Amino acid sequence: MGLILINVFLGVIIVVSLIILWFVWPPDSPWTPWWRTSRKKARAAAELAGISSEDLVYELGSGDATFLLTVAKEFGACGVGIEIDFIRHLTARLKVRIYNLGDKVTLKRGNFFDYNILKATVVFVYLVPRVLEKLKPKLFAELKKGARIISYKYKFEPDKKLKLIRSDAKNQLYLYQIF
Repeated sequence: MGLILINVFLGVIIVVSLIILWFVWPPDSPWTPWWRTSRKKARAAAELAGISSEDLVYELGSGDATFLLTVAKEFGACGVGIEIDFIRHLTARLKVRIYNLGDKVTLKRGNFFDYNILKATVVFVYLVPRVLEKLKPKLFAELKKGARIISYKYKFEPDKKLKLIRSDAKNQLYLYQIF
């Protein structure tokens, strides 16, 4: 009986530790933890980029789709979210259904590097710096000149093809454009 209790206790400690790590992941990690974008930040990002009903917004690593739901509901834009994590993807699907935005928001489950983003006019990312750098060649290859990229919290390294055109220091938002 004592050995069983010790194993259960160790199992609980491991699970709790993994959950805590998930939320306080180091910024230079190659993986991205489950960090949520609040509706307030989503609204600020959409305003910074001037998102309108004319835009097709892609969110790479869309999590629970808060950003996409905000731009669909409040700005009239259509959006596509790509999320690799099953739980986050399922949560997003449920939220799209609850808000009845299935006509405006499309969700795909998988690695965003495997999906074509050619049609995007705006791309939103909340990714760690290493992933941002890995993402740049995809952005350059697939996005048209003039496409806007919003990065929450982390900046892209400077580049001739990707220019920082505006930022919102208070909300840690950076708006880039493909040149």
